[in-house]
Amino acid sequence: MKCPYCGCEESKVVDSRPTDEGERIRRRRECFNCSKRFTTYEIIETTPVMVIKRDNSREPYDRQKLTNGILRACEKRPVSLDDIDNIVDQVESKIQSTMDREVSSRVIGEYTMEVLKNIDEVAYVRFASVYRQFKDIHTFMEELNRLIAEK
Repeated sequence: MKCPYCGCEESKVVDSRPTDEGERIRRRRECFNCSKRFTTYEIIETTPVMVIKRDNSREPYDRQKLTNGILRACEKRPVSLDDIDNIVDQVESKIQSTMDREVSSRVIGEYTMEVLKNIDEVAYVRFASVYRQFKDIHTFMEELNRLIAEK
C-alpha cells in the first residue's frame, strides 16, 4: 500500500477492524519510511454491475458518479459526508441484493430518492428535479404536493 505522505510502498498494519456491518475492513497502517499513519479500506469485490442509461447505452456502475449527484443535491444542507457515504452504501446494497448484473439508471435514481427523502427533504427535491427532469414549475409543485401529502 502506497503511503499518501511520502509515496513509500512499504507499510505495516497497526489495527484492523470490520466496518459497515462487515462489508468493509478498515486498516490503520504505518509507513516504514516516514512513520506517519493512514487509513485504508478494503471492500469485497463483487460482480461488476452495468447501468442501462435512458438512451439504452450501457456503462459500468460508478460509485463516484452517484456520490457526486448526491453531493450536489445536498449542497449547503446539514448532511454530512458520512451521511452521503451511508446513502451510497444503502443504494449499493439494494443494487447488489437484486443479484442482477444490469440495472437501469431509473432504478438507481428511485433507490437514491427513497433514502434521501428520509434524510433531507430539500436534498430529495433537488435530486428529484434533476433526476426526473422537471420541465416547469408545475411538475416541481406536483412533487412538492406529493411530498406534503405523504406527511
